[in-house]
Amino acid sequence: MTRLRKMMLEELQRRNYSAITTRNYLRVVTEFAKHFGKSPDKLGPNELRTYQAYLRTERKLTPGTVVNRVAALRFFFVKTLKRHQFRDFLPYPQDRRRLPTVLSREEVARLIEAAGTLFRRTLLITLYATGMRRSELACLKVSDIDRQRVILRVVEGKGGKDRDLPLSPALLEALREYWRWRKPKTYLFPSRDPRRGPEQPFVVSGTFLMPARVFDSRTRIESLTKSIASHRRASASRWDRIPVSRIKITSARRKGGATTKIFSSSSKVRMWGVRRSLA
Repeated sequence: MTRLRKMMLEELQRRNYSAITTRNYLRVVTEFAKHFGKSPDKLGPNELRTYQAYLRTERKLTPGTVVNRVAALRFFFVKTLKRHQFRDFLPYPQDRRRLPTVLSREEVARLIEAAGTLFRRTLLITLYATGMRRSELACLKVSDIDRQRVILRVVEGKGGKDRDLPLSPALLEALREYWRWRKPKTYLFPSRDPRRGPEQPFVVSGTFLMPARVFDSRTRIESLTKSIASHRRASASRWDRIPVSRIKITSARRKGGATTKIFSSSSKVRMWGVRRSLA
């Protein structure tokens, strides 16, 4: 481990950043240094400007992805190297937020029917019935299912916070069927990669969940791999007249996010619920 990497790692650890954020920040700085073939502390404003333009124009990364990379570079230069003036050299790109595509009841039914395997079908049903993130779904353990209290426990979810999610009868039955077939021991959805071993969580990718034959590529990326689970949950709650405040707690969504913006479009529009999509 190089001196700079060790310094940055220590700064991340003393601020108690999550393991995922720590890994991503270190990776971003490593890629930045490799792009120019120099140590990152030897690079300055000109390289930062060129690199940001490269990410948008040549790599075609979305503004949201560039924001994450700028945050990592800001942390390195400002927090690790104490070059506070570099904050002005790393502007965040404008991210024009749009309301996400909300799948209809028929589209959800098509998606689940196209799952192909019980493993993929259970993954999809769990996402749609709980509204959890894909990273949270991957880390679910068998012990997180509380049949007595009828809840799913999300451990160290977004922001490192724990929360409980309601476990519907339809989801509980689907999980029982899946468990009788797979019999997972530690992780509910263990890795199927022999190189990683069954005691590691499965990497839940958007392309795995969303067959190309069901929807176009834009819908697959924007509606499923990002946040469709939470938007579907919001639609279901409107059907059941569940308060927005409860959605924000169970889904751990930030104030003013796209999930809660769905409610502002029309408070009287009724949309499909998870029970109907799983019927």
